[in-house]
Order: sequence, then C-alpha cells, then structure tokens
Amino acid sequence: MMQEERAVLVIASRLLGYPAENLSQERLDIQECVEENVETRELKQDLIAAYDSLFRLPSQEIRELYVSTFDLKSKLGLYLSAHEFGDSAKRGAALIKLQKIVNQAGFEREGDELADYMPMLFEFLAVAPESKEHERLYRRLGTAIGRMLNNIDAENPYKGILQVLMRHVFPEPTKEEVEKLEFDREEADLEELPYPIMYQ
Repeated sequence: MMQEERAVLVIASRLLGYPAENLSQERLDIQECVEENVETRELKQDLIAAYDSLFRLPSQEIRELYVSTFDLKSKLGLYLSAHEFGDSAKRGAALIKLQKIVNQAGFEREGDELADYMPMLFEFLAVAPESKEHERLYRRLGTAIGRMLNNIDAENPYKGILQVLMRHVFPEPTKEEVEKLEFDREEADLEELPYPIMYQ
C-alpha cells in the first residue's frame, strides 16, 4: 500500500470517528497530514473538499450530524460485520476472527469499540504489514463502504470522505461481493406487535 493511501486511511479514521472535543485542532492535524503525505493533486483536492465541507459546520451541528448519520441508520453504521451479517449469529464469529487478525499482526485493540469498528480497522490497515488476511479485509471494507455510499444522502457532508476512500483507496466491489453482502445479512425481526401499546 502506498504512503498516500495510508494517509487517507488515517484521515478517514479521524473523520469517521466520533467528533473530537477540540475540532479546530483536529482540522489542523488533518491538514498537516495532507501536506506532509499527499502529493497527488487530485487526491489532495478531494481530501480538502471532503473535510472542508464538514468543518464548515458548528461543532454541535457536526456531532448531531454524526449521530443522525451513523448511529441511527443501519445501512450507514460503522461496524463492518453488521453490514456483512446484520443480526445473524455469524456476526459473533466474525468479530472473534477480526480480533484474532488484529492480535496476530501484533496489535491490541484499545477503547470500548468492537473489533469491527471501521475507523479502527482503517488505522489497522494503515500500519499493519500486508498479508492475505490484510487483502481480504481490504476488500471487505471496500464492499461495506460501497454500500454506505449507495445509502447516504447526496448533500450529507460525510459523503465526501466515503467517496475519497472508494476513489483512491479501496477497489470497486465486484458484483459477486455485493450479492454476497446482501445474501449473508440477516435483518432484525421488526414485525409489528399483535396489538398496539396503549399509554395512559
């Protein structure tokens, strides 16, 4: 993986994580990362456009947008195995396997997030030595991000960084990968209750 791609993954990890307390410092850190690691003109322009559209918003609005975008819509969730398996029992096994991949590469997961938290996996791919599992994870993430791009509102400022990831880092998912994602995912049972709940 090229240095520029690694930089994009680190920046995406920052932008797709819950907004930092000090967003002005976060913006400066991201700008510095772009200046030091990205030389390709088109990529630099795409990255600047992606974070500019987000950081133009007030801090509280960014936090509210983050929650409404990623926490309240399952098709835009930031958990890889949820895209792949939904509520299927297979998700538990997938989480264990992901944790094993991270540990075998010599890294430890920090914080309270699950092993399939995509911003964490972006950072992992940016620093981990390349391997067969690394390549497979790379394709899996690309398929999930492709699904997110198909479901995010056109005017949502977070769309920019998803587009950068698909344009400059991840391969376009194959038809078979997309079909497998749809086939393996088990949706939550949200059938209506047999009678309405009445409130006094």
